[in-house]
Amino acid sequence: MKRVVSTTTAPAAVGPYSQAIICGNLLFVSGQLPLDPNNGQLIIGDLATQTRRVLANIGAILRTQNLDYSDIIKVTVYLTDLSQFEEFNKAYAGYFPIDPPARSCVQVAALPKGAFVEIDVIAAISSNTNPI
Repeated sequence: MKRVVSTTTAPAAVGPYSQAIICGNLLFVSGQLPLDPNNGQLIIGDLATQTRRVLANIGAILRTQNLDYSDIIKVTVYLTDLSQFEEFNKAYAGYFPIDPPARSCVQVAALPKGAFVEIDVIAAISSNTNPI
């Protein structure tokens, strides 16, 4: 059985998909772009700035289920330029200081709205976590 997760504290979906889905004890967060949740516009800035915005949007979705970054078990990263991988890693590392999740990172030709980065995650929901 699945349940849709939605919050106004993260950007609205830019297509026919949910911000996140809960199935069993897993939260599947759709790919997040560096969009301002207030107006849906792309955050202007370098890759590090965009990465922090994406992770903030993911954090907003996690909080709807009383979760945080430590509950993430798998991350998939889409970058438009792998030559900036080190810049990405520096911004990303601060969110996972201990026991970082499994991760894949691939280069893509382009992302919606001209973003430099998109990230989707899977988080584990413990049996003692109560959704907000």
